Amino acid sequence: QVQLVESGGGLVQAGGSLRLSCAASESIFSMNALYWYRQAPGKQRELVAAITRGGSTNYADSVKGRFTISRDPGKNTVYLEMNSLKPEDTAVYYCMCSPYGLDYWGQGTQVIVSS
Repeated sequence: QVQLVESGGGLVQAGGSLRLSCAASESIFSMNALYWYRQAPGKQRELVAAITRGGSTNYADSVKGRFTISRDPGKNTVYLEMNSLKPEDTAVYYCMCSPYGLDYWGQGTQVIVSS
């Protein structure tokens, strides 16, 4: 069973930046993909960004050009660099992986962007 621990959330003004981290309990080197999701109050969880083992990335249209996902296999950590934050980015952010055909989620980290 994989454990994921997110950190780096907080309160930031619009236009500011945050970097989220997600530390995995085991090696991420061979994981096919790693993901960041978010869930805003009263809304469904949505995919924000994904990164494959080969380093290819995909982003939700709403964050393209502002967010960057990256991974450091040496630290078993995936990151989400968030710039030019907007109030609509306010949500709980979760990382996810599915190395054994099951989905593993972290506990989430809260991001609040004030206007």
